[in-house]
Amino acid sequence: MPFKTRALCALFFVTVTVNVGAEAPVRIESASSRSIVQHVNVTGTVTSPRTAVLSTAVAGLVAELTVDEGRRVDAGEALLSLDAELAELALERVLAEVRQSETALADARRRLADAEKVGEERGIARTEIESLRAEVLGDEAALAASRAAAREQQAIVARHTLRAPFAGVISQRHTELGEWVNPGDGLLDLVATDDLRFDFRVAQDYFAALTPDTPVTVTLDVAANRDFAGRIDAIVPVNNPGARTFLVRVLANPTELEETPAVTPGMSVRGTLRLDTGRTGIAVSRDAILRFPDGRVTVWVVEENTELPVVREQLVQTGLEFDGLVEITAGLADGDVVVTRGNETLQERQRVTILNRAP
Repeated sequence: MPFKTRALCALFFVTVTVNVGAEAPVRIESASSRSIVQHVNVTGTVTSPRTAVLSTAVAGLVAELTVDEGRRVDAGEALLSLDAELAELALERVLAEVRQSETALADARRRLADAEKVGEERGIARTEIESLRAEVLGDEAALAASRAAAREQQAIVARHTLRAPFAGVISQRHTELGEWVNPGDGLLDLVATDDLRFDFRVAQDYFAALTPDTPVTVTLDVAANRDFAGRIDAIVPVNNPGARTFLVRVLANPTELEETPAVTPGMSVRGTLRLDTGRTGIAVSRDAILRFPDGRVTVWVVEENTELPVVREQLVQTGLEFDGLVEITAGLADGDVVVTRGNETLQERQRVTILNRAP
């Protein structure tokens, strides 16, 4: 072998020896047996607890329109008024009839009282007294009917004003001043913006594993990827035949949502369901896992049965990932020590210095 070639080989051997012999600083952890959790990522929509298309109960001409799209309104606030002139005139008429009935009843009662006081001693026949009593009863019935008519007409007048049934935001307006509207015509769309919900469509494969106690994390893109702890409010056991999914409705802490005013109905939202698989297995930190283009998955295992700790590469098979951990289905045992930091450039049987060793 030429001298130059022998020199290069010797240099390479020395270099490799030095690299393997050098102690690499690493951080470690022990593989441990724990409950395996499956994370299911889902996407959904922010929805409102109440959405209504508002209409009037009577026909009429739109005389006043006080709101527009985007306007926030309170419960009971007047939103729209119809021309109520004819209805108000009719109300005045029935109120006059009420006063007339009250006067007639008062007169009939007075005449009956006088007749009963004088009696038959003054020549008033018993039949005449009974006739007066019947007249009083008839006038009482007439007064009750006129009062009912007055209340009915007052209700009709009130129905010429459309009021918000709950607090919310006007999302759409379908009418304008001067238009004639009929009962049932959609005039305004009102959407509640309090106590918002998160509706997720979940694949049917997970239906049996979901319970109301399943932990849920909600992530809002509009809130700088802020995470909220959610609570499952309803699992709707109706499968969507087209997508093979079912509805899971999640609620978040109202106080947290109030701190995020940018959240409105219709926005997209992401969620993570933590499903308990009902089994235990070995798990290590995600940082301990090394994946290669050829499909190999390895970890570096620390052996401390020598004078100085050394590492060896171990092929593993992985399962579910959850909470920053990876399930190891083959290749590690409970208690095996693996490298979590500094494992990118390690070599087989290289000595290591453990940085996070307990004192």
